[in-house]
Amino acid sequence: MEETKIKYAIGNQDFKSLREDGCVYIDKTSYIDKIINSGTKFYFLARPRRFGKSLFLSTLKNFFEGRRELFYGLAVDSMDWDWKSYPVLRLDLNAEEYKEKGGLDALYDNVFRKWEAEYDVEDVAGSFSARFKNIIEAAHKKTGRQVVILVDEYDKPLVKNIHNKENIEHYRDRLSSVYSNFKSSAEHIRLVFLTGISRFGKLSVFSDLNNIVDISFLNEYSDICGITEREILDNFQTGITRLAESEGISFESAVRKLKRNYDGYRFSKNGSDIYNPWSLLNAMKDSEISNYWNDTGMPTLVARTLKRVDADLESMFDTYCSEDDLKGLDLLTPQPLALLYQTGYLTIKGYNRKINRYRLGIPNEEVKKGLFNVLLPYYMQSRFGEEPKKLVGDMVMYFILGDADKAMKCMQAYFAGVHFKMKMDNENNFHNAFFLLMDLVGLETETESATSDGSIDITVRTDDYIYVIELKYDGTAEQALRQIEEKRYDRKYHMDGRQIIRIGVNFSSETRCIEDWKIQRQ
Repeated sequence: MEETKIKYAIGNQDFKSLREDGCVYIDKTSYIDKIINSGTKFYFLARPRRFGKSLFLSTLKNFFEGRRELFYGLAVDSMDWDWKSYPVLRLDLNAEEYKEKGGLDALYDNVFRKWEAEYDVEDVAGSFSARFKNIIEAAHKKTGRQVVILVDEYDKPLVKNIHNKENIEHYRDRLSSVYSNFKSSAEHIRLVFLTGISRFGKLSVFSDLNNIVDISFLNEYSDICGITEREILDNFQTGITRLAESEGISFESAVRKLKRNYDGYRFSKNGSDIYNPWSLLNAMKDSEISNYWNDTGMPTLVARTLKRVDADLESMFDTYCSEDDLKGLDLLTPQPLALLYQTGYLTIKGYNRKINRYRLGIPNEEVKKGLFNVLLPYYMQSRFGEEPKKLVGDMVMYFILGDADKAMKCMQAYFAGVHFKMKMDNENNFHNAFFLLMDLVGLETETESATSDGSIDITVRTDDYIYVIELKYDGTAEQALRQIEEKRYDRKYHMDGRQIIRIGVNFSSETRCIEDWKIQRQ
């Protein structure tokens, strides 16, 4: 493909137009063969937003409609398939915001009217559940083929109303009444495939569909959405070359930079690492490494949920949990860990078979920066407009340059210009805020690093320096620095080669600010 003709399908989730326009397409059609020959009818897939779920449903739609010309050269083209047209009912729930209770009813009515006309439903039933049942049966009768049902973002009415009990119950009833037809009309159905970001625990809309197969955590479907590193190297050689030229770096360095910023997702125990396709395609189009994803990651919902709990954020960014912890999201009181995973702010980083637990972590640098923007205002709200952004930037610069005193002055000024939203009756909030500033702005940060005689509150590494930082709450900076010295926290870094800088910091609950600090260089 010539460089001038490369087209990246930014925001285009329609398989037909993507193929006809000659856009870059990552071939995921081998999964169609796997799905239709597995012996099951009902599938569910959860992935964060902007991961290609809608495109995969569009691919299924065109496949079952028999548009073989669109699949020439793709994996499924060699499949033993009759390529006849099946009736496809695609229900896209992403089209509404569901601020009012009538939003889903209006969508149902508009879509069902079209299907009723298309499949000659003469007697329109009263309820939406009955209407959908009649449509399924009429489509099977008219075409002589079982129906394919595709539901995109099945959970959006629920996600948009988390914390609103009345609306949640209303939309849960509306959704489950329609979805109940998957079981009662099974004889008329060839395939049901639902996608969303969550599989809710309580108040489940799947209560009547006990034979649905959740492929969200299965190794064999781990890269059904998203892009693997092999797929990048096979499909984006020209784009990476352009990026390298734009950044003034080598091809290999550009690959590493893409990996650091957009890779790191994993959705199963042994699955591949996955790149966020939205961010990767934008980087290819712009020939620039930038932050593309955060606006798609539901930051308002995440911030509102975290606001109601006194969470230890440091531990949440590197923690272990069970699969059930990640699958079940309570609609009325969503737990932060499940929400952060399902919205893409945390991902699977490993699996420990001895304890049967997943290890979670932040996927990549882009998400880390997005978390900074989402979570820091949860703890602190600026009184001074845009000035804190400059203070944070200067703080990072001075840490990199080794000027610890100026870096701490920037941090002190930042804390002086904010007020804490959360209660201040313990030091957890101060630790959280300090950690967020140090880690989420891009500095290599470790918390509670174990030593032979305790654990270091915070360690920050740059190319030339290692900062060993002890935090005190209503104590003194001298006490904090003395603790580093007496417990020899920095001993583990003596052979590293970088200069070690000890910093003792004291925070005052009375002034709600960093009171003082002491610095000692090795």
